[in-house]
Amino acid sequence: MNTALIILLVFGFFIFMSSFFTVKQQSSVVIERFGKFLSVRNSGLQLKIPIVDRIAGRVNLKIQQLDVIIETKTKDNVFIKMKVSVQFKVIQEKVYDAFYKLEYPHDQITAYVFDVVRAEVPKLKLDDVFERKDDIAIAVKRELNEAMTTYGYDIINTLVTDIDPDIQVKNAMNRINAADREKTAAEFEAESSRIRIVAKAKAEAESKRLQGQGIADQRREIARGLVESVEVLNSVGINSQEASALIVVTQHYDTLQAIGADANSNLILLPNSPQAGSDMLNNMVASFSASNQVGEMMKKNNKKIEKPKKIEPLQSGYEDDIQPEVKE
Repeated sequence: MNTALIILLVFGFFIFMSSFFTVKQQSSVVIERFGKFLSVRNSGLQLKIPIVDRIAGRVNLKIQQLDVIIETKTKDNVFIKMKVSVQFKVIQEKVYDAFYKLEYPHDQITAYVFDVVRAEVPKLKLDDVFERKDDIAIAVKRELNEAMTTYGYDIINTLVTDIDPDIQVKNAMNRINAADREKTAAEFEAESSRIRIVAKAKAEAESKRLQGQGIADQRREIARGLVESVEVLNSVGINSQEASALIVVTQHYDTLQAIGADANSNLILLPNSPQAGSDMLNNMVASFSASNQVGEMMKKNNKKIEKPKKIEPLQSGYEDDIQPEVKE
């Protein structure tokens, strides 16, 4: 008798304890009575009738993420793999719809993502896919929201997290980018070379201008010194021709001395005899004299050439004397 009572008490205790259950935070529990939906219980300590009521299932209310990898083709016939991450959750007020209306929510979401991506990407070229990936994500989210809200799911966000073309396409894109950068670098180098060449040319032009100006000033001063030297020699009784010869001879020997002072000089001065200076001066004087004589002769022979007189036409009286012969 005592044993049966103990067993009954133990069985009653387990039945009593099975009447209570707990629901975790951010989750819901669906209760059925004899297989029929009874209620949705939220977080906390809950009570149900033992044996009559049962927990049909638990629904997670947290935000979940589903990664979908899709292979599709672009408008320029390039196959790419895209990774679309869908963040979604069950609407707390629609736990019944999420639990009873949709058995495999992940498969349903994947199907909609495939459908939208394969409808949007073929409209775009490969470069546009990278630039407009946010537009693709927005289109996926819009389509999913319209479809999944009916089943009690809220699409929080959709993200295109990866775009992976074929490896050969990647290499081609890298080569194009490298060639474009090399072209830009070459243009900058060419512009830099042009600037250096122009600057060097300007510097050389300025140097030559200043050098020419220096040579002109040097020759001007030399001429002025020669005039002063001739005037000094004339003042001591030496005529201009003798003074010129003396100056030329002095410059000739100064030049020979300057050449001899430089051991590495390859300059050869011809002629270099003692009378070379005098001969050079005589030749110059003779050349100037001949030029003056030719000029005087041209002035004397420069006479005006008279134009020929105009021939007047025959007078009319002479024409009248010529009569045609008339035959009878």
